[in-house]
Amino acid sequence: MSKKESLVGKRIQVSFTEDQWSLLSKFKGEMGDTDAEVVRSIVIAWLVEKDFITDVVRKKHT
Repeated sequence: MSKKESLVGKRIQVSFTEDQWSLLSKFKGEMGDTDAEVVRSIVIAWLVEKDFITDVVRKKHT
């Protein structure tokens, strides 16, 4: 699977204030190399922290 094929999915536009983006941009290199990777990583990390992913998987298999 090529990188382009693996990136097929839903694209959304989000807006951040200057202060929010200043904070998020500090994670570049740690949580991803691009703006999209950083935001995606933060969203997934938050979902994991709040157990949303675990809950969805549990409900799917019961």
